[in-house]
Amino acid sequence: MKKTGSKILLECLKLEGVDTIFGYPGGTVINIYDDLMDSPIRHILTRHEQAAVHAADGYARATGKVGVAIATSGPGATNTVTGIATAYMDSTPLVIITGQVPTPLIGNDAFQEADIIGITRPITKHNYLVKDVRDLARIIKQAFYIARTGRPGPVLIDLPKDVQIDTTTFAYPEKVEIRGYKPTYSGNLRQVEKAVRMILDARKPVIYVGGGASLTDASDELKEFAEKIQAPVTTTLMGMASFPRKHPLSLGMLGMHGTFYANMAVTNSDLLIAVGARFDDRVTGKAATFAPHAKIIHIDIDPTSIKKNVRVDLPIVGDLKDVLKKMIQKLGNSEEKLSETVQETSFWREEVAGWKSQHPMSYKSSESEIKPQFVIEKIRELTADDAIITTEVGQHQMWTAQFFDFMRPRTFLTSGGLGTMGFGLPGALGAQSAFPDRQVIDISGDGSFQMNSQELATLVQYRLPVKIAILNNNFLGMVRQWQQLFFNRRYSQTCMELPIDFVKLAEAYGATGLRASTPGEVEDVIRKGLETPGPVIMEFKVSREENVMPMVPAGAGLNEMVLAS
Repeated sequence: MKKTGSKILLECLKLEGVDTIFGYPGGTVINIYDDLMDSPIRHILTRHEQAAVHAADGYARATGKVGVAIATSGPGATNTVTGIATAYMDSTPLVIITGQVPTPLIGNDAFQEADIIGITRPITKHNYLVKDVRDLARIIKQAFYIARTGRPGPVLIDLPKDVQIDTTTFAYPEKVEIRGYKPTYSGNLRQVEKAVRMILDARKPVIYVGGGASLTDASDELKEFAEKIQAPVTTTLMGMASFPRKHPLSLGMLGMHGTFYANMAVTNSDLLIAVGARFDDRVTGKAATFAPHAKIIHIDIDPTSIKKNVRVDLPIVGDLKDVLKKMIQKLGNSEEKLSETVQETSFWREEVAGWKSQHPMSYKSSESEIKPQFVIEKIRELTADDAIITTEVGQHQMWTAQFFDFMRPRTFLTSGGLGTMGFGLPGALGAQSAFPDRQVIDISGDGSFQMNSQELATLVQYRLPVKIAILNNNFLGMVRQWQQLFFNRRYSQTCMELPIDFVKLAEAYGATGLRASTPGEVEDVIRKGLETPGPVIMEFKVSREENVMPMVPAGAGLNEMVLAS
């Protein structure tokens, strides 16, 4: 029996296990939306295409599955670009489907035509323009395979309207064979053995963990590995929830706004074991002074990430879970030597503990104004370990990374590589769609929140009980902080001069709005917000010029941290 392209698309999505699509209809995808009426796949109508991709991204990060978003051609497709770039930078597996004008009109500047293939080529793992309905099933199979394998990422399928209408006999391929695309999953045993010898010889080892630990669900192996070699563990922003923050070996986050003790440990280490990380500039600071005394082992599934930003002494290409398992096994074969190493590195753990004791994460409390760090601590105190926290981008994001003790993987969803303001609310929407019974909280700034505040309507329509904590300082806080520290307090265009009544805004959308203006009101607002059914905005009027500290100034090394402003 023959099927139309739109029906084939939906049938393929069902066979790929897709249960939720985020999107926004339009003329060139109207056939798909008509067939969706008869499909078991749930569709969530966001209020903007960028938010649809962010929601699919949040869904993917929270579940580990491939997220799916759909948009129409022209402005609908171009509105997805920021969401796609966000997912690309953070290696989130997505399939984005965009409508396109009929194939005979492509290149003729037809109504709502845009070259989305050309536009997104630098920010997708791969993209496809489907020209023949007979190729559609194969392309969808390949798209999902590419999105989820190797280093995950977004794949875009541009689907002209005539291809959606054309018919063909439907047959879904059983497997995928793509010439030139063969990700390496199994870590080379010789390299693993060399790594183990380096670990056994090290006296000041540090494990540096990136987002790859979450993407590969390797948290259990990471914890076992760290405990086996008794090495301190520091994470990037993206690796945050992959290692329990309260674990004795945890150093928290490193880098520009990392902990003093994480940065000092990396600077003084003699062996840095990088797992699923890419040595981003916000992590390394001045690259020439990064881990100057350390040999570096770099484990990553993406060979192009290795040696890209820093020198590497031993590369291991492979799936992180596979490599860690092999390293644990090899270490188990050297128990006597390992025991000696652990004993001989006790002085190093004591030195790190000394840095922790001397410079713990802290802030100056106040009885008269709400400190944003205090709000973060209270939210953590009142939420479950499996609560999913999303953030926007800015000061509130860094305070969350510094003061929220994440204990379980896939519970911290944030835009790391691209730093996308407006990610948190739709990201939370996607996570809540995947886990309707779990606590999902978006921690936001007043500037970032307004980037996608329209998604409150989506939360209300679909009864998604996301709680939104807005740390309101009436500033674009992170830019203001830089203006204060490096531009003589010349606050050019960073003051949000027209205060927004976020309580009334919530009520206008049919949600609940709460506000805390003094420290004594904070806990009551959080408790009431978490207990109230449906979406809730909790606004906290925080200190206007509070800064994120410590901080490594731009161009400085990790050992040149400014501890207070």
